[in-house]
Amino acid sequence: MIENTKCECGHNNPIGTVLCEHCGRPLDETTNSNDKLDKEMRYEGKARRSLTYQKSIIDQVWNFFSSVKIAIILIIITFIMSAIGTIFPQEQFIPSSSPDTYYEETYGTLGKWFHQLGLSTMYSSWWFATLLSMIGISLVICSLDRVIPLYRALKNQKVSKSTVFIERQRISVTEEVSQEEASFKMDELANKLSKKRYHVRKEKDALLAEKGRFSRWGPYINHIGLIIFLVGILLRYLPGWNLDDYVWVQEGQTVRVPQTQYYVKNEGSTVEYYKETEKSQKGPIVSKYQTKAVLYKKDSNGKLVPLMNKSILVNDPLDFEGLKLYQSDFRAGDLTGIQFAIIDRKSKKNLGEFSVDLSNITANHIYRAGGLRVKIKDYFPDFAIENNVPVTKSQDPNQPAFLFETIDEGKEKGENSLVISGMDFPNPESNKYNIQLAGFETVNTAGLMVRIEKSLPIYLIGGVVSMLGLVMGFYWQHRRVWVRVQDGKLHIGAHTNKNWFAIRRELSQVGFSRLVKETEEK
Repeated sequence: MIENTKCECGHNNPIGTVLCEHCGRPLDETTNSNDKLDKEMRYEGKARRSLTYQKSIIDQVWNFFSSVKIAIILIIITFIMSAIGTIFPQEQFIPSSSPDTYYEETYGTLGKWFHQLGLSTMYSSWWFATLLSMIGISLVICSLDRVIPLYRALKNQKVSKSTVFIERQRISVTEEVSQEEASFKMDELANKLSKKRYHVRKEKDALLAEKGRFSRWGPYINHIGLIIFLVGILLRYLPGWNLDDYVWVQEGQTVRVPQTQYYVKNEGSTVEYYKETEKSQKGPIVSKYQTKAVLYKKDSNGKLVPLMNKSILVNDPLDFEGLKLYQSDFRAGDLTGIQFAIIDRKSKKNLGEFSVDLSNITANHIYRAGGLRVKIKDYFPDFAIENNVPVTKSQDPNQPAFLFETIDEGKEKGENSLVISGMDFPNPESNKYNIQLAGFETVNTAGLMVRIEKSLPIYLIGGVVSMLGLVMGFYWQHRRVWVRVQDGKLHIGAHTNKNWFAIRRELSQVGFSRLVKETEEK
């Protein structure tokens, strides 16, 4: 950092200034390389806070987030973690109410660790929100650290620059001229550059021609767009602002829409297939999934009041005040109930039947059939045996098993029977009764994606602003030409923030091909 900030021209510059604000002379005379000059000209040699103040904790935090390298590292980490989060489905999209067992059973050890490390709820986790916040803070501080000194420098540009400043430019030339010739050449250059849409200013023996200054704000406008976009993402963490969930609804069932005050009823789910004459390949091909849905809301008395009826199709959701229900999946023949028959083991006579609703099973519930009472003592929705002990692998009725107690009329205790779907389990020979499967009750089930996205307009605004900044920065350049007459010499220098070929071509077109040739020989 340069401590002595007083220039030879007598101007006192702020601490950290590299090029004199008044004349452009380098305050550090030991640096004369073009690479060094290009770095200086990025911010017109103005002092940046991150390179000037480094003492307090605030300075250190500012310097940390003002680093472009830190911003890139944060973005890379976020991208990597976002990609890892898509290896397996997030919790709200799995067809199970027990994620602990679902991930391990479906995806093995990797799935188990995926869930235990919190990656199954990654996009709603505090640490992912922290990463996004750090990227936003970095964008804000990076922009402020650079745009403020740049704005001050470009707003107060001086026409008359030191000949040292002009000669240090990548494109520059000096020639001896008379006073009359110098005045003629300056006027000629001013006219020709004006025709090239340069904004020309003159002060006595100096000239500054400039165009495309607005392009310097392109990267910062792009940053503003990205910040707006990030704000939209972070607003998703506010309750009620965003919802991305999933709900399974069986035919005839009314369930609450997750995280809302609404309820949805499935009045019928159907699937249609293409006809044989319409298909190009063998096997059934689905042409349409459809769910007839009714949206409800409870009134002050707790009664469900219908709000909307809609036949939900793929890409044609139920849409009510920002809440959208999309047809996302379909399951045919979901098991909802099982019918059992009580058989007398001696006579093989069917003594009666009873039906068990799998969605409403309570311990010690008693069913009556053929003058007998049947009590459910235990229920295993997804039966398995571990260490010679019956367990359930999940709460989904994949292989339901029941431990029944069959009690004769007038008695307090009865006999126990274990009935397992899909298995012929031997019960004690002393049992008088045998409980057998008599039938199944199935329904179609619709998988509905639940979406609330209030940030969508913010995303659109951020995207438009960001694209505007990209266009400004990519398709235009900030070009400047300085002319200074001093001691019988004409000094001409030019600079652009990019596309040096274009500015050389422009100077050649206005009659300064010699300037371009001499510059290329440097």
